[in-house]
This record gives sequence, C-alpha cells and structure tokens, in this order.
Amino acid sequence: MSLILGTEYCKIDSNGRFKFPIALKRQLDTEDCRFVIRQGFTSECLELWTYASFQEEVEGLKKELSRYSIRDTQIMRQMTRANLVELDSNDRLMIPPERKSVIGDAKEIVLQSTGDCIEIWERSAYDKMNNEITDFASVVDKRLGELHGLSSASDAE
Repeated sequence: MSLILGTEYCKIDSNGRFKFPIALKRQLDTEDCRFVIRQGFTSECLELWTYASFQEEVEGLKKELSRYSIRDTQIMRQMTRANLVELDSNDRLMIPPERKSVIGDAKEIVLQSTGDCIEIWERSAYDKMNNEITDFASVVDKRLGELHGLSSASDAE
C-alpha cells in the first residue's frame, strides 16, 4: 500500500473534473492510473484510493468477514460501493455523478491525505471540519494514550 501525504486545493469544473495534483501523483508507486472513489463513512467527504490500495483493503476485509453472515455481507456491500475512475490524458479525474452529491456544486475541493487514501472535501465543509477541532493535542494524548495503555502522555514520563 502506498503512503500518500499532503493537502492540495483544486478547482473543479462543471463536469465534475479536477486536475490531480502532481505532488500527489509523484508519490504513487505505479504507472497505474486507476483509482476508486467511494463515500466516506465517518465524514462528509469522498475517499479516493489507488486501485491497488483499494484491492488490498478489500482483500483484508474478505479475510475478516464471512460471506455467510448477513451483517458481514452488508458491511462488505457498503465498503465496496464505489466507482472505478482513471486519469485522463490531462491528468484529470472525474467525480462520478452518483458521488457528486457529497460535494454539491463546489467550485473548489480539498484533497487531504489520510496516509492510505485521499479524502475529497468540498472546501467550506473542509474548513468547517478543521475549525471544529479545538484541542487536537488533548485528542491525540487521550487516544494514543489509550492505545499504549496510558491514561495520558504525561503518565509515560
């Protein structure tokens, strides 16, 4: 799986196309210009995966979920409800019409890396989300402390 880093602001045309930033494209391991777009599950954004990363994600889910479980089948169905898209000859990606409702009639979008995929945000929704994070240091301290069995980072000292 490719590690993708960065935040990029892009203009989007009336057809739902945007130029894929060269700074992100250079980080891709392959010449494969296929991507997968799906709705985000925890935020009002879209997720853009390289095809290879998405394939790896689905393979991992298939190992954990049973196709004979109704709940697991529902999860798999939602996780793979996605569209395959490709860069055109001008390095543009088109957001499929059935995914455009997430960004509305946006003229500008933000591509925000999460490490393994890129979130696509309508600009004002992205700004609002960032403004809602008031004390990020406390969030990190609490969550990473939980993961490492600590009640806070100061307990580790």
